[in-house]
Amino acid sequence: MQIKKWIRPTFGWIAVLAVGLQGAAQTAPATGNGNPGPMMITLADALKRAQRTNPEYRSAVTDYGLAREDRVQGRAAILPNVTYNNAFVYTQPNGTRSNLGAYIANNGVHEYISQGNAHQTVSLSSFADYRRSAAAEAVAKAKAEIAARGLVVTVVRSYYALVVAQRKYATEQRAVEEAERFLNISQKLEQGGEVAHSDVIKAQIQFQGTQRDYQESRLGMEQARLDLAVLIFSDFNENFSVVDDLQQPQALPEYTEVQTLAAQKNPQLRAAAEALRAAKYDVTSAWGGLLPSGSIDYFYGIDASHFATYQTDPTTGLRINNLGYSVVASLQVSIWSWGANRSRVKQADLRRDQAKVELSFAQRQLVGNLRSFYDEAETSRSELESLNRSAELADEGLRLTNLRYQAGEATVLEVVDAQNTLTAARNAYADGQARYRLAIATLQTLTGSF
Repeated sequence: MQIKKWIRPTFGWIAVLAVGLQGAAQTAPATGNGNPGPMMITLADALKRAQRTNPEYRSAVTDYGLAREDRVQGRAAILPNVTYNNAFVYTQPNGTRSNLGAYIANNGVHEYISQGNAHQTVSLSSFADYRRSAAAEAVAKAKAEIAARGLVVTVVRSYYALVVAQRKYATEQRAVEEAERFLNISQKLEQGGEVAHSDVIKAQIQFQGTQRDYQESRLGMEQARLDLAVLIFSDFNENFSVVDDLQQPQALPEYTEVQTLAAQKNPQLRAAAEALRAAKYDVTSAWGGLLPSGSIDYFYGIDASHFATYQTDPTTGLRINNLGYSVVASLQVSIWSWGANRSRVKQADLRRDQAKVELSFAQRQLVGNLRSFYDEAETSRSELESLNRSAELADEGLRLTNLRYQAGEATVLEVVDAQNTLTAARNAYADGQARYRLAIATLQTLTGSF
């Protein structure tokens, strides 16, 4: 069944949409220069605006940025780092002719230190922490993608809620016109003695009911506009109009293609897998606390009684080079920690086991949601042609019923029922189109764009 068969609105239906869009534009406030024309917002525009203003999405993006910087810091922890130290140490003289410091740890009364230090730490924990931070970055990236796809569903729901509300507003406006026209016809027929006064009363009741529905539809349209404005505008701008593109439904691929996309591009599954990988490196890091770790420091510069690269020995008169280097290597072995290291290993094991359970659940949930979301999209798509045909038949049925009523072959109840049927059919068709768009957006949270 081709999509083109779905797009068969009657000329009357197109006219109703035009009236509704015109009415929606008139309800928008005027701009600062006096022009009533609101800005036109497409679905793509709404998505871009929502990405800049939605706090949940921005929070996920921020978390991804923080995780990326954590990975950078974790990588720096396993690589050599270089610092340059400058210090001056003054020590009280000991009162002897050698004029040494009172503290034996210091080399003299005046001690100048100016040297670079290259430091390298070697431990299993630091390497595992870096790998864990990389996995955590992948988790944050997947969650940011989940937030982005969820935001699409939110925007699509609010965007097409306004589109449908505008259509219903147009439909109710048309219903008011039809009810008023029928009321005039019944009054004229009563004056000619062709119908009873009860027909006029029924027409009046129908007309008043459509007026109330018209007011409710106007309220629903304004509420939908406000909901979308909160979502996409940082300055809460109500002076906008949306583009009605529901007549162009997106194609639904085969289920096998959807399965392939879900297996390759599902962010929930990727987040769970990366979380398990991070938990495994957490276990490795915890075990690193039980193993020896080492560090190496290389110093180059001066550590002398004068701030100079060389000096003269006052005793021998020889030139002494103050520049030099030293190397310090250390090895740390954990002997006793009151069970803290063992406790960290147990904690890491528990987190790893929980991550395994969550990954298994994510896999099962993906299979179930994929089938459910696809069935919803497929069902809503298959109903579109039927809903469109029902709206066309209801339009034709009202026209014929009005002619039969004027000819005395139909009752007032038939006319009222035809009017209500047309309104319900048009609203149901608009709801069906929005339902299919929302179903596609929901399915794409699992598969990505197709």
